[in-house]
Amino acid sequence: MSNDSERPIFIKRVVGKSAKGHHGGAWKLAYADFMTAMMAFFLLMWLLSSTSPVQRRGIAEYFNMPLKAAMVGGKTVGMDNSILMGGGRDISSEEPGAARRSEGSTRLAQRASSTTDEELLKAAQGELERREQARLHDLQVKLMAAIEANPTLRQFKQQIRIEATQQGLRIEIVDTQKRPMFALSSNAVQPYMRDILREIGRTLNDVPNRIVVQGHTDAVKYAGGEKGYSNWELSADRANASRRELVAGGMDEVKVMRVLGLASTQNLNKKDPFDPENRRISVIVLNHKTELAMLRDDGGAGATLDNGTDANGAPATLGQLIPGIRAKSATH
Repeated sequence: MSNDSERPIFIKRVVGKSAKGHHGGAWKLAYADFMTAMMAFFLLMWLLSSTSPVQRRGIAEYFNMPLKAAMVGGKTVGMDNSILMGGGRDISSEEPGAARRSEGSTRLAQRASSTTDEELLKAAQGELERREQARLHDLQVKLMAAIEANPTLRQFKQQIRIEATQQGLRIEIVDTQKRPMFALSSNAVQPYMRDILREIGRTLNDVPNRIVVQGHTDAVKYAGGEKGYSNWELSADRANASRRELVAGGMDEVKVMRVLGLASTQNLNKKDPFDPENRRISVIVLNHKTELAMLRDDGGAGATLDNGTDANGAPATLGQLIPGIRAKSATH
């Protein structure tokens, strides 16, 4: 017993685990702020994409306003639309509530109006060019189809070349040694050449564009040289004979703008000026830009040639196209 009483007593106490503390909701607030900022950002981007360039410039000028002018007023605030500093009605006007526009705001409005007119003019010119390219492409397809459909013309299709150029659509009928287009040293049109030109003449009435007829020869000279009847006269006579056949085929004669004889100055085969392929007739269906350039050269700068068409098939002018483009831009 004595040993038991002297033995030390150990008291073991189990301390319970304390519950972990609550983390709080600070992260939720940070996440909500982030989502709000992102929503505001995307809303701002959407608003900017739906405004015009003029409106965006106005917004930029508003935020570029100095703080002092925004706080106490000044020329950038009160003088923009009022005769009085800081606002007020126009005392020079009898109408109630009338505000006077300052010189600066007037210039800004004129600049914006000028910019809008320039944009409309460019859009109208682009629309004219697109319409014209589509018409010339349709003309090219129609001519090629007419050649394929006509058994007489089909056998000569290797001599007919149709291609788009910077001047418009060029149609060339090329001479060969086996099938000359004209009698030797003459402007007498061969029968097959007459059929080709008359078929082309009928088709050219499908477009309002005017044409230029060019005659070309090879470099073989006449015995008398250039002083007498030469390749210049021959190429001009052949071009004019071709014009007559185009008109005989049904083409409106007012469509002809120029008839040119170029002799051998523009050879197809530049390496061989005596190549028979250099003898050819070119019918160029002019685009709007080339027509206007020729009119200016002829002293007719005031005249205009139209390349659009209205509902009646008559040419449509820029003045007719701009209101439609203005309405289209207002709805987009």
